[in-house]
Amino acid sequence: MLPGTRALPYYQSRRDVSAGGAGSAYDGEIMARSGPISMTLPPFAGATRRLILWNVAVFFALAILAFGSRGLVSLLEIHLQLTPELALLHGEVWQFVTYAFINGSIINTAFAMLTLWFVGSLLEGSFGSRWLYEIYLISAIGGAVVASAVSMSHIERLQPIYAASGPYAGIFGLMIAIGAFFGDQEFLLFFVLRMKAKYLVAIYILVDVAMLLKSSDAFSALLQLSGGLCGYIFLRLAPRRGLAMGISERYFALRNEFYRAKRRRAAKKFEVYMRKQNREVHFDKDGRYVDPDKDPTDKRWMN
Repeated sequence: MLPGTRALPYYQSRRDVSAGGAGSAYDGEIMARSGPISMTLPPFAGATRRLILWNVAVFFALAILAFGSRGLVSLLEIHLQLTPELALLHGEVWQFVTYAFINGSIINTAFAMLTLWFVGSLLEGSFGSRWLYEIYLISAIGGAVVASAVSMSHIERLQPIYAASGPYAGIFGLMIAIGAFFGDQEFLLFFVLRMKAKYLVAIYILVDVAMLLKSSDAFSALLQLSGGLCGYIFLRLAPRRGLAMGISERYFALRNEFYRAKRRRAAKKFEVYMRKQNREVHFDKDGRYVDPDKDPTDKRWMN
């Protein structure tokens, strides 16, 4: 992508998330509202701020280190940026994560961080910090894995020796989410051109496809498209409140079922023991003791 096409300089609020929160967005209940367009800067906070600060910190750390030893910085960049041959064939799997924090020029970094700020803050305000972390990292890491695997096929200009770096795979995943949930949200491109998000995302996809087919930097274009694909898969398959919440809920559901099964087994053993003592006791389907002197419909006393 051209650096200038990445930034969304002003965020224009023409859409509010309904009171249902994240679930409402997944149900398609985010509705456009009419009214005057207000140009404001989004909040710089939460996960969006931390992601930007991590990128900026790495950029300046490498820039400062370059004053002392340019050779050391070059060596670090070789092993931190994404090179499919090194990542897949030589075991440098950390590149699937670290490449996303290795930025290029000052202009490219500035536009990338501006895009991350405006897009990330909009999504974080609707779905929360944890959700933003998940889609960003899954897009960045998943996109790197997919692009690296495809490059091993040696198709056209795709060679596993070519390297790429930068946060655009993760940002592209966020852009897919913007197009899905805020398609009619309007942005100012280059401070002048007003465009709906869904059309803006479509243009980004077409430009990356053109770069993949015609540009010498085809691997970078493939990396961005792969990040967008992984972001789309996340939107389609992940639980509404994110993977972490879904995994947590599943874990506690399995744990509770395990304890209920243990209680039922213990209840059956106790019933057998009490029958041998010529006494009858009863338990419900969850293994709770049923007191014959109590109202069976009153469950407040049950343990």
